[in-house]
Amino acid sequence: MVRAYSFRPLSADTWDDFERLFGPRGASGGCWCMLYRVPRAAWEAGKGDGNRAAMQALVDSGAPPGILAYDGEEAVGWCSIAPRAVFAGLGRTRVMKPLDDEPAWLVTCFFIRASHRRQGLSVALLEAACEHVRAQGGRVIEGFPTEPKGGHMAAAFAWTGLAATFRAAGFTEVERRSATRPAMRRRLDVG
Repeated sequence: MVRAYSFRPLSADTWDDFERLFGPRGASGGCWCMLYRVPRAAWEAGKGDGNRAAMQALVDSGAPPGILAYDGEEAVGWCSIAPRAVFAGLGRTRVMKPLDDEPAWLVTCFFIRASHRRQGLSVALLEAACEHVRAQGGRVIEGFPTEPKGGHMAAAFAWTGLAATFRAAGFTEVERRSATRPAMRRRLDVG
């Protein structure tokens, strides 16, 4: 059975759904999807409530930092998607540095509820993120997923997404700075 998911940007109206999805620990040990949005020291110091408050402040500012996937009324997935400029913490990573000078939106994180993993939700969420970017006037989306040796990886370590997911959503590899981390890009049709 193929599930029919719906998708909504994270906003003040969907914040409670996001909190329930991420749980009291903030999805991954207090990250609250702030790892690349702030300098590393601020992220470390903010683990838990500090990062939650920082994400809530970002949401309250009106700039949607990503897309939620819903199964009925329950949020079951998350994709962080925003213009590269908002990811202040990316300056410290060689793998995710800009590919060129073209303005791009970045996918930096996925979080899928365990009950909904391995069912195609990541691909659907990535496609919904592309539609969100198109609606915002963006034309280029990049991601730096993992491509594990042997093809399998524990979900806890696949938060940047899997290369197979990006390929299934129409992304192509444009560069490889690491054996297991291809740089992938999708150009959106204008219209």
